Amino acid sequence: MDLPDQLAPIVLFCYNRPWHLEQTLKSLQANTLAARSELFIYSDGPKKEEDQNAIRQIRAYLDQLNGFQKITIIRSEHNLGLAASVIKGVTEVIEQYRKVIVLEDDMLTTPDFLDFMNKALNVFESRQDIFSVTGYTPPISIPETYRNDLFLVPRTSSWGWGTWAHKWKKADWGMQDFSDPEKTAALRETLIKGGDDLWPMLIKQQKGIIDSWAIRWTLAQARNQAYGLYPVHSKIKNIGTDGSGTNFTFKSTGYGQELKTGNVRMDPHLKPDELLIDQFRKYYNLPVSVKIKNWIKYRI
Repeated sequence: MDLPDQLAPIVLFCYNRPWHLEQTLKSLQANTLAARSELFIYSDGPKKEEDQNAIRQIRAYLDQLNGFQKITIIRSEHNLGLAASVIKGVTEVIEQYRKVIVLEDDMLTTPDFLDFMNKALNVFESRQDIFSVTGYTPPISIPETYRNDLFLVPRTSSWGWGTWAHKWKKADWGMQDFSDPEKTAALRETLIKGGDDLWPMLIKQQKGIIDSWAIRWTLAQARNQAYGLYPVHSKIKNIGTDGSGTNFTFKSTGYGQELKTGNVRMDPHLKPDELLIDQFRKYYNLPVSVKIKNWIKYRI
């Protein structure tokens, strides 16, 4: 399949992890479409004094970065936090380019990741029931009877993803519409089809316990009865679950999957598969101990 003439710009967010950022950018530079792609890097400012040195290292590294058609670096003097940075950065770029590919500073990509993402953004742009595409797939068991290279699930991914302006603008970042109990109950039923961790996450966001752009983006998808598009074989590996990140302050090895290059067949008429959706949902479902904690501590 031919690529669109205008490739989607890459928007990358970084904070205070020089080593992780360098690995991310080295793998991205190795992509076959890197030299034809425009890259925007949002470098967040320090939250505390001890972040200053790491941020100086990062910005010195970024100043000598090459390998892309054009590089724009946006340096924040103050700490915005990841949620505000992503909402602001994606909105600024997508308003100009109408589509984006988004990465954070702890994502290894296959050399054909950009090729895959640009094709997916091209093929599925007109599908109103698909709000985002991603190169990441969690280590779930794909049913043996499943024959497609892509699948649809009622959940977005925040790891190596992309979307379009006409869908991004449907997000309600202020989460205003929570006054109708009947609508809220229906929304809960829709959300938990993507994993029963989503509803507690949404309530914690509403109460100000967490600050997540991803759950608000997932909420937009749920309200529009839309899906996220995933590859059967992952083209993204997260290297930030080592305790160094903002969201992962504990070590975990349960999020990785072996990366796989190779052409991906893209059926523009792809339909959701209920058996696969069930497998996907089970992966994200919370253990009983966490459910009890959420109820005792937050009444969720």
